Order: sequence, then structure tokens, then C-alpha cells
Amino acid sequence: MQIAECRLQSAAAITRRSFCRAVAAAVAAAGAAAVTRRAAAQEKFPNGKYVDMHTHLGQTWNTTQPLSAEELLRWMDAHSVSQAVVLPLTSPESSSFLLTSDFVLAETKPFRDRLIPFCSIDPRTSYTGGVKGLVAILKRWIDLGAKGFGEHKPGVNFDDPRNMTIYAACNELKLPLLFHIDSQRNMDKPGLPGLEKAIKENPDVNFIGHGPGWWASISGGISERDLGGYPKGKVAPGGAIDALMEKYPNIYADLSAGSGAGAISRDLDFGREFLIRRQDRVCFGTDFLSPGQGVPQFDLFEQQLELPEEVQRKVFRDNGRKLLGLGA
Repeated sequence: MQIAECRLQSAAAITRRSFCRAVAAAVAAAGAAAVTRRAAAQEKFPNGKYVDMHTHLGQTWNTTQPLSAEELLRWMDAHSVSQAVVLPLTSPESSSFLLTSDFVLAETKPFRDRLIPFCSIDPRTSYTGGVKGLVAILKRWIDLGAKGFGEHKPGVNFDDPRNMTIYAACNELKLPLLFHIDSQRNMDKPGLPGLEKAIKENPDVNFIGHGPGWWASISGGISERDLGGYPKGKVAPGGAIDALMEKYPNIYADLSAGSGAGAISRDLDFGREFLIRRQDRVCFGTDFLSPGQGVPQFDLFEQQLELPEEVQRKVFRDNGRKLLGLGA
């Protein structure tokens, strides 16, 4: 009887050891798979700290020099920019020289791992078929590689019926839309009621806010004149940006240009807390468009602000990739 018990105990011990070895092997395999997935993700995306949500190619203004794709890529390499969105400008108020969607798609085609094209059409363009006609136009550009709509910068009210048709078409296609607001383009009123109407009626469009009118609205108590300028000084509570981002999940912020950098740097304490509070829906951007252009964003984020590492990762890179369906 004792011999039988010993044999049973020995068999049980062997079974436990086998089970433990199997579990350890499974854990090791899972860990190795995770490492492999992370390595694959790193290989999929070019190296770099930033994804830039806002750049242009060609000649934008009569006071700036043309920018080629190769020059943009060299600038990106020098500033640790992994990928950059390239935006057309198709409205006469948007720039001195129009930059068409076809131009942007052609210029970025050899570099699509790093240069992400958007498409755009002025709301006053002649076409037939209403929303369906506009959807057909946009699908043409999407099939050629466009990942979003913008820079949307026409000289009409933000909720002009012709603009609302564009938003409805983007809503049908679930296409992100990057817009500019000031006192001459996509005009709105303090509190941004026109923008709110567009956001509310088009829940499948991720709107991306940019420009003086958008960033002036980080503060409460602003005037209509402020929507066309670059207000300075402490930020007052009650800004439309926070109110809209609190209420609607489909509104994002683009930190580009002097308006974006200025909105954060005018009140660094508020700016830092805003970025932490809205860390899932704020995207790094520069509005780089000409060789030798100064870009305040790098000094702001690398010298003046101390953001938590997780917030940096989201704002600098991951939010942009997620928003455009590029991964994270």
C-alpha cells in the first residue's frame, strides 16, 4: 500500500511540474509574440517623435518660396517628424496660389509611407448631384490615397449651406475634416455656434480645428474681433473649445501655426492643463510650408512645457495616427 501511494505522489508531482513548465512556456511565448508585434509596429512606421497634422507643398503665398516634397522630407528628418499630412488649398481666400488635390496626391505619391495627402474642394465649385455628386468627387481622391478633407478654408460662413453639403458628404464617407476659422474664412461668432451646428449634424466626421478663430476660442469672454487675431494674456474660463470638446467626441484640435502655439504659450499653466485634459483629441502640427520657415512648436514643447510622457506620446504622434487610421 505504501509503495502504491509513493507511486501516486510521484506521478502527481510529475504532472504538476509538467503543468508548470507548460504555463511558463505559454507565458514566454505570449511575451515573445508581444515583442514581435511591437517590433512590427515600429517597422511599419518611420522613426520620429512627431506626426505633423498640418503641412503644405508648392508655393502657398506670394511672399514665400516653393517647398518640394524632398525639401519637406529633409526638414522632417532634421526635426524628428515621422509622418506629415500634406494639405491642398483650393479656395481663393486660402492662399496666393491654389494647391489642388490632384497636385498634392501627385507630389506625395512616391513618399506615401511618410507624406499623407488630404483632398479639398471649394464649396462654391460647380458640380451636380448634391451630396451624392460631391461624394463621387471625393471618392475619386480617396481611391488615389487621400486620408482626409482639408485644409477647408473658404470665404463663407462656417454653416453656410454649401459648407454643410461638404460636411454631409464627409459624414457619409467618414472622412476627417481639417478646417480653418478666422474673420475672413469659415466665419463664425464667439462661442462658435456655426461650428457646433456642423459637429452636431455630422457625428461621423472628426472635425479638426485650426486657425485664429478656433484658437482664440480657447478663452472665454472673447469678441468677434478676437476671432481674426491672436489674443494674448491669461486665458479666461468658459472657452468654446473646451465646451465643444466636452460635449462632442468628434472635435479635435490641430496645434499648428502661430495661432496654435500662441494659444498654448499665452498662458502656459492653462495651456499645459488643457493639453493634459484633452490629451486624446489634440494633434501636433506646424503649418510648415516654405524652406527656412520658423516653427515655434518645437521650442514650445521641448523647452517650455513639461508634459507627462504618456501625454506627449498621444499628442505628438499617436492621436494623429489613430485619427487617420494609420495605427498607433
